[in-house]
Amino acid sequence: MTTTASRNTIQEFDCVAALNRFVGQLAITSAPLLIDQEMINRFAQVTHDHQWIHTDPARAKMQSPYQHTIAHGFLVLSLLTYWQTSCISFPGAVMALNYGFDKIRFTAPVVAGSRVSASFALTHVTETKPAHARCTWAVTVNAENAPRPSVHAEWHILVQYKDGAVA
Repeated sequence: MTTTASRNTIQEFDCVAALNRFVGQLAITSAPLLIDQEMINRFAQVTHDHQWIHTDPARAKMQSPYQHTIAHGFLVLSLLTYWQTSCISFPGAVMALNYGFDKIRFTAPVVAGSRVSASFALTHVTETKPAHARCTWAVTVNAENAPRPSVHAEWHILVQYKDGAVA
């Protein structure tokens, strides 16, 4: 289990060496974001996923084991970029790209109306060529007052710095 440190400022990584120095440090935690029914409904519209457990509060109250609607797992996952950019930056980078996931687990629902944050622990950095890094982040998504995390993921991000960016 990763220990988490809340941060009031954005953690900056201005070169590959800075990323390497951060491997194994305390996780960086984003500010919480409200995931309300309106956001869930908008996501349902975009993805055409109108399953009642997400979009029908009255039915969810009667038939859901959570007695509320819950966010789509993919909605929560799609917010990782928002949470990541709210607490981590790559100044001097030409580009930062989502490279994919090795593991994703949806371990608890996010009930509509929850304030949710994510923590990011840098577990591995591979310099693929000078000033280019593939970073592996252990991500945990938590809804406030929930008994356990909602998502655990191993996320890969590619970061390319300007040639010659050194620490």
